Amino acid sequence: GLEVRPDALVKNMTAMTHRFVGRHALVTGGGSGIGRAIVLRLAREGAHVTILETRAAAGESVAAEVRGEGGVARVIEADVANTEAMRTAFASLEKLHLLINNAGIAHIGNVLTTTPDDLDRIYAVNVKGVYHGLHFGVPLLLAAGGGVIVNMASLASKIGLADRFAYGMSKGAVLTMTLSVARDLIERGVRCNCVCPARVPTPFVDGFLAKNYPGQEKEMFAELSATQPIGRMGQPEEIAALVAFLCSDEAAFITGSAYDIDGGMTLLR
Repeated sequence: GLEVRPDALVKNMTAMTHRFVGRHALVTGGGSGIGRAIVLRLAREGAHVTILETRAAAGESVAAEVRGEGGVARVIEADVANTEAMRTAFASLEKLHLLINNAGIAHIGNVLTTTPDDLDRIYAVNVKGVYHGLHFGVPLLLAAGGGVIVNMASLASKIGLADRFAYGMSKGAVLTMTLSVARDLIERGVRCNCVCPARVPTPFVDGFLAKNYPGQEKEMFAELSATQPIGRMGQPEEIAALVAFLCSDEAAFITGSAYDIDGGMTLLR
């Protein structure tokens, strides 16, 4: 497969262009994984970033990274599934130009093994959590004269993945919410797109391997990586680069689109 050196990737992606100077961004779930990479990328390009995290310590750690590089970041502790917490969080924002609905959780199981409680838990975070971001965030974008939304969808939004019944349901909803918001706000200065990644090494993947394949983590990581036609998993920084492009004025003609970033996985359909 095509090789990637994460150190070189990060170095190349830190030669920033200042596309977001003067812009205020909010990233849900910005305390780890893809969310962290998005926070760092937007901040390096000049955005003032608010990290909305249910785990305040994780959010503060990323905010400290941003400040250490001379950027501006703050943290709001809130659960995206909690309506009143999200109402309060967005009410505390002075401005908002870029909204990244990234927070999400995973679940493994088919329709037979997925319990009603499993479904409710996934729905609360991955569907209602995105709704909360949109419902409370869009008025702020409109008040700013327009803005950009990027929702974190998934390869599972578009193809049937084995044992991902609830997760696939939720990410399909993210895709259709994206289309709906893009359609309804196209004449009001708000663009809305989503990105659809395949596997990316995140704390979730590490936890999944540790739980299900103790002692075989390295071998299974290699096996999971090899399932992508390109021969490896994506890097969080690669997802962040696409998100940053969609947030930028370079993407001013793009709305209502779902971008695959999946190492060729859709080639296997």
